[in-house]
Amino acid sequence: MGKHKKGRTVKNNKQVQVDEPDDLKLAPHSFVIHRGSVGKYVQELTRDFRKVMEPYTASSLKARRKNSLKDFVSVSGILHVSHLCVFTHTDISTYMKLANLPRGPTLTFKVHNYSLSRDVASMLKKQMVFDRVFKNSPLIVLNSFSGEGMHLKLMASMFQNMFPTINVTKVNLSTIRRCVLLNYNPTSKLIDFRHYVIKLVPVGLSRGVKKIVQNKVPNLGRLGNISEFFTKSNMLSESEYEDDPSSHVVLPQTLTSRGNIAGGQSGIRVHELGPRLTLQLMKVEDGLMNGEVLFHELIQKTDEEKLFIKKKRDEKSKLKEKRKKTQEENTKKKIHMKEEQKQKTLKGMQRKNNELEADVMMKKAVLESNQTGAQEDDDDAAWYRQEVGEEPDTGVF
Repeated sequence: MGKHKKGRTVKNNKQVQVDEPDDLKLAPHSFVIHRGSVGKYVQELTRDFRKVMEPYTASSLKARRKNSLKDFVSVSGILHVSHLCVFTHTDISTYMKLANLPRGPTLTFKVHNYSLSRDVASMLKKQMVFDRVFKNSPLIVLNSFSGEGMHLKLMASMFQNMFPTINVTKVNLSTIRRCVLLNYNPTSKLIDFRHYVIKLVPVGLSRGVKKIVQNKVPNLGRLGNISEFFTKSNMLSESEYEDDPSSHVVLPQTLTSRGNIAGGQSGIRVHELGPRLTLQLMKVEDGLMNGEVLFHELIQKTDEEKLFIKKKRDEKSKLKEKRKKTQEENTKKKIHMKEEQKQKTLKGMQRKNNELEADVMMKKAVLESNQTGAQEDDDDAAWYRQEVGEEPDTGVF
């Protein structure tokens, strides 16, 4: 059967791009999972936190109980994953761990209280649906993280590196649709986590004009004339009357939303998406979920205790390296013995094949010799008949 010829449509199809763009590779990616028995609310909190980290996160990641942290670390390099967020729950409280892959450090936070995204949405007077805002990463805003202490600098660096960096001179303002706010209280040592959607509204327009500009259909049933729709003072809502002038900005770019043009003045408004979290840093480790404790909120150790712990950890590390080296040597010995046994088996099989070939050749030689002797006897009997003219006696030849 002949080869099927490709059609014109197939030939004109664009080739699928195998290599990912550089900006996608360099962007920080994350895994957000939960470990152990956490309950349905912490599971929903995990899903809400994945929405915060979109689009550079595994939104539909299904982690099984048998999956260990090594499984996530092993695939982190292939998928360009740089951070791991783990939610756990104990009898005392809920905890959130942030780790930098693949070697740490790890920050452990105690979740004092939290509210799910659906709880935040239920408190809003006006329900709004935001689907397109999750196509771009959020803007990270840190407040009061400039105090003394290396743990504060480490926290600020960890939170900043979880989201892509923004080039102020080249950024497209239409892509900044969300904001993550982290506020640190030096007195209580608590961190307030909030997640908002950013919306820009033109300033100086009445509510009716805004509806026309934003391509909305107004309700003119109670009005006698179209002019009333633009001139009545009650067409402004209370929030528009109380709009803070400090939230007004002059746009350097024209945005995709209607009415927001370059050089025009717009008001910045935020709507909370959730979830809400109140966190407290409890521990900092230099490794991935283990290693030397660099900071602890509740336990303060003396220099002697730190030295003893370091010595004990070094001994444990050396013992682990020794066991690993012994296992590698044993593995090499087993491989060598297996190879030797294989060579012996091959030699035995070769020797047996040679013996079988020798037996076959010997039998063949004996058979050929017998056939040659019988042929010579037949030739002698024929000569005797020809010369004497009689049959030879039995057994002569």
